[in-house]
Amino acid sequence: MFGWVLNLAYGAALVVTGPVWLARMIRHGKYRRGWRQRLGRAPRSYGLQPVIWIHGVSVGEVNAAGKLVDELHSQMPDFRVVVSATTDTGLAAAARRFGPDHAVFRYPVDFTFAVGAALKRVRPTLVILMEGDVWPNFVAGCRRRDIPVVVVNGRLGPRKGYPRYRRFRRVAGKLFGDLSAIGVQHETYAEMFRSLGVADEKIHVTGMMKYDSAEIADAVAGQDALAAALGLDDAAPLLVAGGTGSGEEAVVLDAFDGLGAEGRFAAVRLAIVPRKPERFEEVARLIASRGGSLVRRSERPDGSAGTTPPGGVILGDTMGDLRKFYALADAVFVGRSLVPEGGSDMIEAAALAKPVALGPHTFNFPQADTMAEAQAVRRVADAAELARAWEDWLTDPDRAAAEGRKARDFVRAQQGATRRNVEMICGLLGRRPAVRPGAIAMDLVREQA
Repeated sequence: MFGWVLNLAYGAALVVTGPVWLARMIRHGKYRRGWRQRLGRAPRSYGLQPVIWIHGVSVGEVNAAGKLVDELHSQMPDFRVVVSATTDTGLAAAARRFGPDHAVFRYPVDFTFAVGAALKRVRPTLVILMEGDVWPNFVAGCRRRDIPVVVVNGRLGPRKGYPRYRRFRRVAGKLFGDLSAIGVQHETYAEMFRSLGVADEKIHVTGMMKYDSAEIADAVAGQDALAAALGLDDAAPLLVAGGTGSGEEAVVLDAFDGLGAEGRFAAVRLAIVPRKPERFEEVARLIASRGGSLVRRSERPDGSAGTTPPGGVILGDTMGDLRKFYALADAVFVGRSLVPEGGSDMIEAAALAKPVALGPHTFNFPQADTMAEAQAVRRVADAAELARAWEDWLTDPDRAAAEGRKARDFVRAQQGATRRNVEMICGLLGRRPAVRPGAIAMDLVREQA
């Protein structure tokens, strides 16, 4: 009965918000494809092979699932692992990462008929939801079919998601209480789930899987081609502001301008990589309006050769290049943190042993506080403090290198979340996890009473 009430609510919401979705379809080309799968036409599972269904909303969750998929496939080869995503970019990332070894498809919309059709076709033995994309009709459909549902890499948004759940605590407690287990990134999130009424025995602090997927390296594939296209070399320092948010680029440019006032830093270049592609043109106009030399990455593809003048600003207006920019950087600022947007991922830059600066607004990344306390990243409050951090690192390369090594050591010390999540999942499936790499998880032998 409750499912049909939700169906009516979803239908009413769709009617009200329909013009918004239609505008996005026309303007940005979103939501045009894959409606058969959204309505439940997932790839059909044949035979008796059990299935583990892993779902990630978009690119971040899909990427975080990479090592988990690999480890489950390695430890339990008798299971078939399939992967779903919600967004177009998430589906494309899943197809690149997991196809053709694993079926990849779109997650169904949360209408009972779509959920039922998808579950009937996939026939999962276990469902794993990355980070906490928990929908009530989907969970209820799994419960009716005795399919365990697990959250891994779990988190709750402290500014939006958690307050909403707190407002409807009884409903949220029932929703999350129907899950078989929740593996959370941090004790902060564990406490949030407890406050919503989730039983403590279902909550496991397994850590952040992003640490496991972070590649600890001194170089990145493609960075040399990027450097050649932009005319970058070791003789001229490069500062990178990655994952920046609305209004933040102006602050970054203020910091860079303050740095440029010192003649000894006149050769330094700055690269700005906004988090959202739809802001590329806006940021390009801002850089041009400041009178600086603008170089757009989209106009300098790999294989081309150009120059970036001393004091020039590069706009990273392409997808998939941020890590290459980080690899070339002498120092990094991780964005959406000088404006109240919750921060961006700082782990990739830290894993590359770069000195990292963050603003105060990192509420979506509680590990940022731990990293700052461990002096693995440096906090800055405004443009002036960011300029001073950059000046410190450019003036003293040995100090910059030491702070970069501390950042990388922190990332290395946090790895292991994938193993802990696999142990949790094995327990639900009645398996004993492998004790060494490459081994197989064995069935648990239960003593007869």
